[in-house]
Amino acid sequence: MSKAKCNPTFQNNNATITSDTTSTSLSFNKSKLSWGRLKSQFEQCHSPKLGHKWMQYQGINHWEGLLDPLDDNLRWEILRYGQFVEAAYHSFDFDPSSPTYATCRFPKTSLLSRCGLKDSGYKITKNLRATCGIRLPKWINKMYELPRNQSSWIGYVAVCQDKEEIARLGRRDVVIALRGTSTCLEWLENLRATLTKLPNHMSKDYNVDDNNNSGGDNNSARAMVENGFLSLYVSKTATNPSLQDMIREEIARIIQSYGDEPLSLTITGHSLGAALAILGAYDITATLKNAPMVTVVSFGGPRVGNDVFRNQLEQSGTRILRIVNSDDVITRVPGFLVKNDDVASIGDVHVARLQSWFHKRVEDMQLVYADVGQELRLSSKESPYLKKGDFATCHDLKTYLRLVNGFVSSSCPYMNEVTEYQSEPLL
Repeated sequence: MSKAKCNPTFQNNNATITSDTTSTSLSFNKSKLSWGRLKSQFEQCHSPKLGHKWMQYQGINHWEGLLDPLDDNLRWEILRYGQFVEAAYHSFDFDPSSPTYATCRFPKTSLLSRCGLKDSGYKITKNLRATCGIRLPKWINKMYELPRNQSSWIGYVAVCQDKEEIARLGRRDVVIALRGTSTCLEWLENLRATLTKLPNHMSKDYNVDDNNNSGGDNNSARAMVENGFLSLYVSKTATNPSLQDMIREEIARIIQSYGDEPLSLTITGHSLGAALAILGAYDITATLKNAPMVTVVSFGGPRVGNDVFRNQLEQSGTRILRIVNSDDVITRVPGFLVKNDDVASIGDVHVARLQSWFHKRVEDMQLVYADVGQELRLSSKESPYLKKGDFATCHDLKTYLRLVNGFVSSSCPYMNEVTEYQSEPLL
């Protein structure tokens, strides 16, 4: 793809995310796109058949040459996976007064069609739930009348079943789609920002013995992740299995059913869902034999683990594409990014000592994180059609999809004109 010229006009060769705009602010339409219309419009102009190149678009070469400028086929795939996450949000019952609060509003047989993805070619095979490990005292629940749902519906597993779509993709694709934070207890889990060691049953530290010892107390030599995210991934109750158990069981079943054909696993999520997607990818590659190629498409995700965790993800072959809005605070938390080589490169001895002291303090507090994967960096402020820059708008999944839709390259960030497709109300 040639380098994009500045001030381009946007043509009908890219998927779009519909919105209502005014001269002073952006107000997103709550209804989503008709998948069939969007897909047919796109394919008439571009025909994004991946075929034998599918592994490139899944990140086998770390998306080299595809991100800057943004390749149109990759743009389509990012938007397509974003629609699966949108479906998870749309299907969730957000009403605390509802008797079905924190569950899925639709049966899995009709969920995708009710969310505008009827013609996606995928079939949902498993609903997923996440359980919070936090137990609030009863008096707090009574005082503040908080919902007491320990376990909440968080997403689903879907398998591509349509022969034409499998041919277009070049393989049978499996999607795990995960929504972001939606309940009070999930917010509380998010605040548990310190790093903790991975449990032995999902750790790749092979020199660790059964007593969780690694030959010393040096936590920097162990893979560690954010406490709250890990809790949501591994916690269970007497009636609800953990998200980890559900994902392992379903992916193992799918591998057994389709393992003799080209197969990919794409885990996609927004915010908290992006963090859990990375944990899920790590767990699958560490524990499941004959795992297919695993790719994570992350929208607005927070930091998840330390440098050892990142290195082990890379060594496993997992590919992670992080879509980041530089104006979104969530992508810069939790913890700190501190590198030892940063300290070594500082000429001023006093400053170097201060940096070294700070690094030691945050490391002792278990707050030294590392970013993972390849980054597609976008910016709300640079977009000509996004005017509002408040916290919620910058983090909204719709904002991310609209930014992806219009992004050209780092030298000429956004197209001046964006073709709008009419959206259809969801059921």
